[in-house]
Amino acid sequence: MRILTRYILWEVIGVFLATLATMTAFMFVALIGKEAVENGLGLTPILRMLPYMLPQAMQFTVPGALLMAATSVFGRVSALNEVVAIKALGISPMVLIWPVIALGAAVSFLAVAVNDVAVSWGDGGVRRVIVESLEDIAYGRLRTVRSFSTDRLKVNVQAVAGHQLIGPIIQLSASDGKAPSIIKADAAELHADVATNAMTIRLFNPEAEISGWTITHPGEFVQSFALDEFTGRTGNRTPSYYALREIGPATEKQLGVIATMEQEMAADAGAALAWGRLDTLDKTQWEKRERELTSSTQWLHRLRTEPCRRWSNGFTCLGFVLIGAPLAIRRRSAEFWGSFFICFLPILILYYPMLVVSVDFAKDGIIPPQTVWLGNIVLAGLGYWLVRRVVRF
Repeated sequence: MRILTRYILWEVIGVFLATLATMTAFMFVALIGKEAVENGLGLTPILRMLPYMLPQAMQFTVPGALLMAATSVFGRVSALNEVVAIKALGISPMVLIWPVIALGAAVSFLAVAVNDVAVSWGDGGVRRVIVESLEDIAYGRLRTVRSFSTDRLKVNVQAVAGHQLIGPIIQLSASDGKAPSIIKADAAELHADVATNAMTIRLFNPEAEISGWTITHPGEFVQSFALDEFTGRTGNRTPSYYALREIGPATEKQLGVIATMEQEMAADAGAALAWGRLDTLDKTQWEKRERELTSSTQWLHRLRTEPCRRWSNGFTCLGFVLIGAPLAIRRRSAEFWGSFFICFLPILILYYPMLVVSVDFAKDGIIPPQTVWLGNIVLAGLGYWLVRRVVRF
């Protein structure tokens, strides 16, 4: 039986690694191409981005590669009647299945680590490369399509001569109570300084239109923006991009913030009632404080949900094996793609809708965060039933 165990385990590992390498390469190229097209990246930023994109590609390919390996190997073994031969010798098919289940559990821990690295280190690295290359990206876009835009502004030029923009028209969108404006100039220059987190625009003979007013400034005018304001992206990370080791301290800190807000609201309400100063309980001001408390509570729900979501996502690998191996054995077909899609169908119908719904409800605090595991439990239950069918029949 040890020979059978080693045989099936090495077969699955070999197919898994080959499939993982192929799928990761395709996903890697797709993600790099997406970032390059969306942000107008040149060769240097793309090369700097490669290490950060690898874990992001692997977080999508590890579960799929393991499912493909299980369906491919067990489908071929079953089609060659090797499972029937094992049963005829009085050996339980579990001799073939349990090593792959153990492999699925081990790969699940790996998937959790890959997901954690992808969202905390990988995504942050990609964003950092884009910000540090913002000046090159802007000039690259302006040279090719004569236009560059972010959530904060849009720049159109007649031409680009060296580092100088000829005939620029800059449209700034409204934000934080500021009215939208249009700035025209004879020429302009952009300079991004990552060290000071600033984007400087040097304008020559600018003319600005703000709220119906036209303002002219002969000569040179320099305006600086924070890079976050310039790109329209805030530097604040959501819990989805926290590393697992950061979530615990962040949760404790958020609990303290909520407790402080509740105590302050209770103290202010008590003081107002005690001194008869009911005007301090103004509805508008009190509703604002309640909205802040609600927002802080939702942030806490997201922090509590994220570890469960991260671990349940990783352990889809184990669920995929529990579904894929017995279904491929029962189908008894060496045809690869048919077996894969038949095995993937219950996962697509059952697991992913349950995961999406449970995560959304858990983030809103409607259900406990542990409910995120419901999809995994259903997969495990279905897999257990399929394994029993294989063993008994």
